[in-house]
Amino acid sequence: MGGRRWFWAVVAAGALLLVSGFVVAEPARGDATVRVMTYNVRGVNDPPPRDWRTRRKLVERLLGRHDPDLLGVQEGRWHQIRDLARMLPDHRWIGLGTQGGTKDQILAIFYGKRFEVLDFDHFWLSDTPDAIGSASWGNRYVRMVTWAKFRDRRTGVVFHHVNTHLDNGSAESRVKSAELILRRVRGFQAGVPVVLTGDFNSAAGTSPEYTVLTGADAFHDTWTTARKRGTEYGTLGRWRPPKRGGRRLDWILARGQVRTSWAEIDPYRGGGLYPSDHLPVVAHLRIG
Repeated sequence: MGGRRWFWAVVAAGALLLVSGFVVAEPARGDATVRVMTYNVRGVNDPPPRDWRTRRKLVERLLGRHDPDLLGVQEGRWHQIRDLARMLPDHRWIGLGTQGGTKDQILAIFYGKRFEVLDFDHFWLSDTPDAIGSASWGNRYVRMVTWAKFRDRRTGVVFHHVNTHLDNGSAESRVKSAELILRRVRGFQAGVPVVLTGDFNSAAGTSPEYTVLTGADAFHDTWTTARKRGTEYGTLGRWRPPKRGGRRLDWILARGQVRTSWAEIDPYRGGGLYPSDHLPVVAHLRIG
């Protein structure tokens, strides 16, 4: 609850006009598709040309290519989140630093004006999930979850968006984190669809945490259930040309009544530079 009060106290002052603007429903455009993107934006300040000041122009072009309705961001620092907010002027965001406030990496959900926020919160991937900045299970970094409950103004459908970033150093942490996320999600309102975005630092299809999250009464992988999809690349590119058929470490999972018409991994680059060391994953969903 402390995190929730912090968000509104800090963000609302700069976004009061946008909040009040949400009272009027967005005119229906006859399109129920929800374009979801998950993206690790690389929070480390690398030397040029991989520094954020250079890369942010590419990130802005990338977002313009896809125009996501919902964007799950991992590894963002406060100055990056502010830049993303400027790149997405028709969106608001919910997020918190892993150490509370704006400290350390910020896990954020950007959402378009078609969505009304019904509820939101954060929890930490640890034995004490409600303690800000807590870590367990051999984590290399503090890891957490940000989630929001939305109502789609176009369709009236209510759903949850959950965004996370699992640890890259501890296999035990990733499995226990997946188990905790699934327990929390099962405690959400029964029958309400859930979309889960994240950098899971483990391969889709083969890892234990993937098995946990896609088991019985859990999630399905929108990449595998998509009616059509683009080329499959490994999503951790490390600034090099992407590998076809490589490991998908970044996933968009769904639970409940969610259908996927299109999924893709975008290998966009400009001037030989990639916007991040990760490739974004995009899914076009029909929820409810």
